[in-house]
Amino acid sequence: MKKQKGFTLIELLIVVAIIGIIAAIAIPSLLRARVSANESATIGDIRTVISAQAAYQSANGGWYSSTITCLNAPVGTGCIPNYPANAPTFVDSAISSLASKSGYNRSFQPGATVTANTSVTGTNSTTSYAYLTVPSNVGQTGVRAFGGDASGVICFTPNGSTPVAAVSGVLTLSSCSILQ
Repeated sequence: MKKQKGFTLIELLIVVAIIGIIAAIAIPSLLRARVSANESATIGDIRTVISAQAAYQSANGGWYSSTITCLNAPVGTGCIPNYPANAPTFVDSAISSLASKSGYNRSFQPGATVTANTSVTGTNSTTSYAYLTVPSNVGQTGVRAFGGDASGVICFTPNGSTPVAAVSGVLTLSSCSILQ
């Protein structure tokens, strides 16, 4: 009679228990890393919009765009008059579409519409704007909500609630903490 070689049930259970303990330690760290990556990407997008609006402002007679689509297609109707068709855009379509990205839902709030010389300034011009982001699923895709406006300030709410933007497209800084 031959003796069979292999692992006993106890040895297999010990290995499974060790793998379970390692997974229980590692998974929360991976989730925190994903939330941190989503928040960093969102802050980067807000900085991109603020920079794009500053560049748009210098090309549009000193006024910001009241529609985020003009940042991606400045040659469009109501955007920058006489803007060269082969000139670069200010943001890519992923940002200007306001689609959910990196676990965050995005929105754009323009300020007051400007009535200016339309041969120099587009009809979609404004004095200010606010770009707001909130986590798609608070606690899983992100913890904090963020906002940025024409002042260049980026602020956040620690509980994931939407930062308040006044009607004029300016963040109400009393409703959120300034990001350092």
